[in-house]
Amino acid sequence: MNMKLIFAGFVILALFLEIIWSQAKKKEVFSSRESLANLGIFIGNTLLKPLSLAWKYFALGWVESFQFLSIPTNFFTIVLTFLVTEFGFYWYHRLSHEVPLLWTLHHTHHSGMKMNLSTAVRLNWIGTFLSPLIYVPFVLLGFSADLIIVSLLVNLFFQYFLHTEAVRKLGFLEGLFFNTPSAHRVHHGSNEKYIDKNYGGMLIIFDRLFGTYEPETEKVTYGVTTGFYSNNPLKLNFQPIIDYIRGNWKREKQRIKEGKSN
Repeated sequence: MNMKLIFAGFVILALFLEIIWSQAKKKEVFSSRESLANLGIFIGNTLLKPLSLAWKYFALGWVESFQFLSIPTNFFTIVLTFLVTEFGFYWYHRLSHEVPLLWTLHHTHHSGMKMNLSTAVRLNWIGTFLSPLIYVPFVLLGFSADLIIVSLLVNLFFQYFLHTEAVRKLGFLEGLFFNTPSAHRVHHGSNEKYIDKNYGGMLIIFDRLFGTYEPETEKVTYGVTTGFYSNNPLKLNFQPIIDYIRGNWKREKQRIKEGKSN
C-alpha cells in the first residue's frame, strides 16, 4: 500500500476526530475563516511540494559530492542521523524566532489564533525552500542526504499531532524526552513567559539542554503579540517580508520589551 496514502489517512482521520471532540466538548478551537486560510496555505504548499522536495534532494544531494567523510548506513547511524536532524531542526526553528528576517517566514505559522490540527499545515511557502540549507553542514560531515530528508519528513509528520488541545498534559512524560501537545501549545503562545520557548520537533531534549524549555502553567494565548493578522493566505505569506523590507518589522520579544518601556 502507498505510504503517502497511509500518512494522509492518519492526518485526515485525526482532524476528523478532533472536530468531533471539539463539537462534543463545546471547545472553540476552530475558526471557519482561519481554517479556510490554513487550507489555502496548505493547497499552495501542496502545489509547490514537487518543486520543494526536488530542491531538497538536489541541494543536499549535490553537497554529498563534497563530503569530508563517508558514514556507513546501519542501525546506529540511522539513529544518529535522526538525532542530528532534530538538532538541526531545533536551531533552525530557534533562529526563525530570533533572526528578524527568518521570523518573517515563520510568522505565518504563528499568526493563527486557534490551536488545532489544521494549524500544523500553516507553513510559509518560501520557508519550505530555505529550511533544508541548515542540514548542509551535516551532509558535508558524511551523513546521508536521503536519511536526513526521511528523518525530517518523519519529524514533521510527528509534529502535526502536536497542534491540538484535545491531548492534555501527559504527567511525568512532560519535558522528559519527547515533545508533547502541551509543550507545543506553549510554543504557540504569545504570553510573555511562553515566547521563544520549546523549539523541539519530535524531541524536547535540546530545549532542556539549551535552556529554552517551558512547561504549560497558565492558559495559552495563541497568535502573535500584535493580535489578529489576516486570513488572506497571500498576506500571511508575503506581508511580513514586505514589512521587513520597509523597515517596519520586529520579533516578538522586541515588541514586548518596547511595550514595557513605553
